[in-house]
Amino acid sequence: MTDLLIFGRTGQVALELARLAPDARFLGRDEADLANPAACAASILGARPAAVINAAAYTAVDRAESDQGTARLVNAEAPGAMAKACAELGIPLVHVSTDYVFDGSGAAARAENAPTGPLGVYGQTKLDGERLIAAAGGQWAVMRTSWVFSAHGTNFVRTMRRLGAERGRLTIVADQVGGPTPAADIAAALLAMARAMIADPSKGGTYHFAGAPDVSWADFAREIFTRSGLSPQVVDIPTSAYPTPARRPLNSRLDCSAISRDFGIPRPDWREGLDRVIQELSA
Repeated sequence: MTDLLIFGRTGQVALELARLAPDARFLGRDEADLANPAACAASILGARPAAVINAAAYTAVDRAESDQGTARLVNAEAPGAMAKACAELGIPLVHVSTDYVFDGSGAAARAENAPTGPLGVYGQTKLDGERLIAAAGGQWAVMRTSWVFSAHGTNFVRTMRRLGAERGRLTIVADQVGGPTPAADIAAALLAMARAMIADPSKGGTYHFAGAPDVSWADFAREIFTRSGLSPQVVDIPTSAYPTPARRPLNSRLDCSAISRDFGIPRPDWREGLDRVIQELSA
């Protein structure tokens, strides 16, 4: 897709976007540091693209608890500045957000208009970013997603395959439930949204996009091992047995019906995505 400006170059989603949209212009940290929101806005105003996708973020959930200033710059102030620049040019911005904007209570899948309640700094800064984008006055779409995995970077699939090959027994959290989401499917959905929004300026808003079916981390690990030909014993543990600096939502189920209704984008089967990732890692 030409005339597309994408923030991010080395992240999981950005790498998949580069495969699907090789003609797009990708801005890494060397060209547009999200810790410098004004520089991000200037990049957009200078490039004058047809649309912008922000696939970059501060994703170190635990580190954000002690690095609040940087997390806020990258996750809130920079997207807000991008949105203002896009509004000035009259072009759409598509932005990636997270299930961490919710408190994870209950067991129901959350719709886009469900009450938010972040448990930590990461979720709060992502929510603040959503609000600044919406307040900028332009055409925008926010995609909230969860449990991203691919053959690249640091993610649960790669970690489990490494540990599963090294150890005979693993203790894994079983009371957090959500939808693992292949980065390749996120990338394809972002491009589809950007194209649709260029064609129809009325399109936009907040959307949920996560893999199906919903699963616990422990059961996700079992599936990873089975499909990878590994056989460590998986022992279910509660979140309370694995304390981290930032609290995680127990319920990350997302209702993804709106993105299907408005953009014709179906919820992906993460098991198919997992097979593709394993095949790539094994090649």
